[in-house]
Amino acid sequence: MPKVGMEPLRRKALIDATISAIGERGSLDVTMSEIAGRAGVSSALAHHYFGAKDELLQATMRHLLSELGTDLRAALHMAATAHERVLAVIAVNFSDKQFRAETIAAWLAFYVEAQKSPAMRRLLRVYARRLHSNLMSGLSKLMPRVEADHAAEGIAALIDGFYIRRALKDGTPNAVSAVAVIEDYLETKLQQHKTAS
Repeated sequence: MPKVGMEPLRRKALIDATISAIGERGSLDVTMSEIAGRAGVSSALAHHYFGAKDELLQATMRHLLSELGTDLRAALHMAATAHERVLAVIAVNFSDKQFRAETIAAWLAFYVEAQKSPAMRRLLRVYARRLHSNLMSGLSKLMPRVEADHAAEGIAALIDGFYIRRALKDGTPNAVSAVAVIEDYLETKLQQHKTAS
């Protein structure tokens, strides 16, 4: 008989094992049995909690989005100005918790999978809309809407680009240099707006 209260812990263990397996493999080419072994549960139990591997992958993607959302809400709550809001969004995407080799590999694998999986594509659209909205919450107060929209698109592309570039390299991810480049882009955009005004 299953132990009461174990299901959330086992689900979390399976999601963590999925991120770890994808990170090590660099693709979604992992089996439920491999993931279950990493999580310390049987393959049958993994199937019981998630059904097919696709459902586990979607749950893992939702988990990553949820963690990112929680971290962003906390950072935005602490931001006192519009400029700080934009900097907070950038910083959270490159925090130690988010910008880890395993998580980066998982994001890249999900992007690839989204080319053929409508469910993954929907989740990535949610991510893109949230990122844009969070950036606009600060940028729209710093420059006209059209300029803010372009700046948000540029910052989002840089964030995604650094994740992709990082996934293709060995070694420890360098969040500091990524943040510096994106902040430089932001300052350039803000300066262009001031000059044009």
